[in-house]
Amino acid sequence: MGVRPQFLTHGRRVHNGGMQDLTDPISYMARTRAYYLALGYNNPYEWAHFMEVPFHPMAKPLDQARVTLVTTAAPFQPDKGPQGPRAPYNAGPKFYQVYSGDTATDHDVRVAHVAIDRKHTHMEDLNSWFPLPVMRQLAQEGQFILAPRFHGVPTNRSQRHTLDVDVPELIQRCREDHVDAALLVPNCPICHQSLSLAARELERAGIATVVMGCARDVVEHCGVPRLLFSDFPLGNGAGKPHDRASQRQTVKMALQLLAQAQQPRTTWTSPQVWSEDPSWKLDYANPERMTPEELKSAWDEAEKVRIEAKALRMQMLNT
Repeated sequence: MGVRPQFLTHGRRVHNGGMQDLTDPISYMARTRAYYLALGYNNPYEWAHFMEVPFHPMAKPLDQARVTLVTTAAPFQPDKGPQGPRAPYNAGPKFYQVYSGDTATDHDVRVAHVAIDRKHTHMEDLNSWFPLPVMRQLAQEGQFILAPRFHGVPTNRSQRHTLDVDVPELIQRCREDHVDAALLVPNCPICHQSLSLAARELERAGIATVVMGCARDVVEHCGVPRLLFSDFPLGNGAGKPHDRASQRQTVKMALQLLAQAQQPRTTWTSPQVWSEDPSWKLDYANPERMTPEELKSAWDEAEKVRIEAKALRMQMLNT
């Protein structure tokens, strides 16, 4: 990583990039692999992949089940730099341990610390990535019992750390709250992997799960019991921003999937459409649509973020 790469020009085609069929979901694994190769990182990331998928059917009717929310969003920290609407990527508010919050109250959790689609979504409405208010309303209507706490799981490129440290802590907290089921809402591509790993182990522990995500390939490659796929820009797994009907429909579909799935690897696709123009799918992490100058700037930023995140991680783990 110490050698500055030779940046690629527009001439090279990227698999599932500029020439993709826009009716298909984005292949985030291929897209990010091409992006980091274009930046000069020559060791492609190996995404989690399992053939066997655990599955725990709902043991109770949904209206008698205690359901929790699992997120990769980070609590707002005003001293950690920009985290509001349209904020750039910011590693400052990253967290490295599981945290929990009271579901009876509102929480300010944000996604500036992860690689969402910053061009086609704006981070103005947390309900599009943190559906606690919608879940609270549906629980008040008697559709299910809302668990007393929600839980935040760190986004970690280390699959081993997620499985050995974060997931056991998550399972313990869910057991303390007598949770029957969980809705998991990831944001960035690695978030989708982290929460897919969590979903697998929650199922082994007897807790039914639905991943509500936008990176279908990452989740299905890992292998989960249930996925509700929304073909939206990353950061909107719980519905369209400022559209309560979309958010409510999305959560209700996840609950229906929770109750109705009969086997693992069950994927439902939301009928909602982000935009009549699907060309938004061409932009995320697509080096084919970046100038050499933009690629150089992206490399500089990636190195800065990598160094800062490593220092923060070591600081957090040593406290």
